[in-house]
Amino acid sequence: MENKKSSFTGLIPLLIFVIIYLGTGIFLQSQGVEMAFYQLPSPVAIFVGIIVAFIMFKGTINEKFNSFLEGCGHQDIITMCIIYLLAGAFATVSKAMGGVDATVNFGLTYIPAHYIAAGLFIIAAFISTATGASVGSIVAITPIAVGLAEKSGVPMPLILAAVMGGSMFGDNLSVISDTTIAATKTQGVEMRDKFRVNLYIAAPAAIVTVILLLLFGRPESIPDVEVLSYNFLKVLPYIAVLVLAIVGINVFVVLTSGIILSGVIGFIYGDFTFLTFSKEIYNGFMGMNEIFLLSLLTGGLATMTTKAGGVQWLIEQIQKFIIGPKTAKVGVGFLVAVTDMAVANNTVAIIINGSIAKKICEKYDVDLRESAAILDIFSCIFQGLIPYGAQMLILLGFTAGAVSPLDVIPLLWYQGLLFIFTLVFIALSINDKIINRLDRKKNK
Repeated sequence: MENKKSSFTGLIPLLIFVIIYLGTGIFLQSQGVEMAFYQLPSPVAIFVGIIVAFIMFKGTINEKFNSFLEGCGHQDIITMCIIYLLAGAFATVSKAMGGVDATVNFGLTYIPAHYIAAGLFIIAAFISTATGASVGSIVAITPIAVGLAEKSGVPMPLILAAVMGGSMFGDNLSVISDTTIAATKTQGVEMRDKFRVNLYIAAPAAIVTVILLLLFGRPESIPDVEVLSYNFLKVLPYIAVLVLAIVGINVFVVLTSGIILSGVIGFIYGDFTFLTFSKEIYNGFMGMNEIFLLSLLTGGLATMTTKAGGVQWLIEQIQKFIIGPKTAKVGVGFLVAVTDMAVANNTVAIIINGSIAKKICEKYDVDLRESAAILDIFSCIFQGLIPYGAQMLILLGFTAGAVSPLDVIPLLWYQGLLFIFTLVFIALSINDKIINRLDRKKNK
């Protein structure tokens, strides 16, 4: 029988995790520490919350430990963790064999210099969608974007906003993004289904953004874009993974195929030996170490919190503001947005709120494919807006202090449009119609 116990006390360990994580970031930020919100490893912060849960909650140590292990070993949690490892391996192997450089050079070769701002948005969108990493896209593209802005006369903040918007587009939509993995697994839905629901909202926002960048991002002078070499074969693994995932192939097969394809291409061009290939796979695993541990530990703490009544208490408070499915959707979006602004990590925000969002949506008959999309959308919108997020800090780091967050934030048209389109889709129940259409196609 489902646990209906309700107690604010059950929520305290989770709040302690958020307070420690947020408080440390604020303190370090006040001390002028770079990347302040990323200095304290999140698994350590949540470990403190777990210790508090063991001290506070009723029952024997063995009972509490069994509850903790039950959460850590939940099928969705383990599945999520394995996908993280494979996604990390694919991204690392593909980058090591030159995939990212080839993709950037390919894009810059075929996008006319007249359309620099819009072109950078599109390139950033493709790379982040292909690699599942907004930060990786920003790191790869921004140095080139800064140089093009200086030569063309297009305002630097607008160019940076275009890169940020494109990067967050892919972070939100990519089938191998950690946010997508977290959103789909916490809601128990297929990545392909979430992608399709999400795309109907994100595509119009992206199209309008490109139009605006074409209108307002025209260069005063046409910069000489260096002829860049690229090997299209090295772009293929990204395309293959994207297509296979959308078609509906099992995600483990998709990612494993991507790793093997990137490895074969690396062998062909001498980028890998057997040992270097295996080391890059392991480096990819290790790159997901923090989010792997956080997901595992959060799963354990979430189960303890649920049994202690904390999740039920929070749901009851949120329900006071919910009058139906539409407000339930907005409530889920607001919840993950506030959490993201607190912890400055969109994946962490989704993991924290995933089980809560699922319970709310089930109660108000909201399709879980839509709740997965909403979780991902709202977390990515605000992650790309906050001045202390990794994406903004890294983006502005390439300008050597010449551009401030306040210069860029008003020009983040994509995030603003995505927010508006999401609310419109919710208000007009457009997503419900889209999901019904998808279901009819499946049943044919």
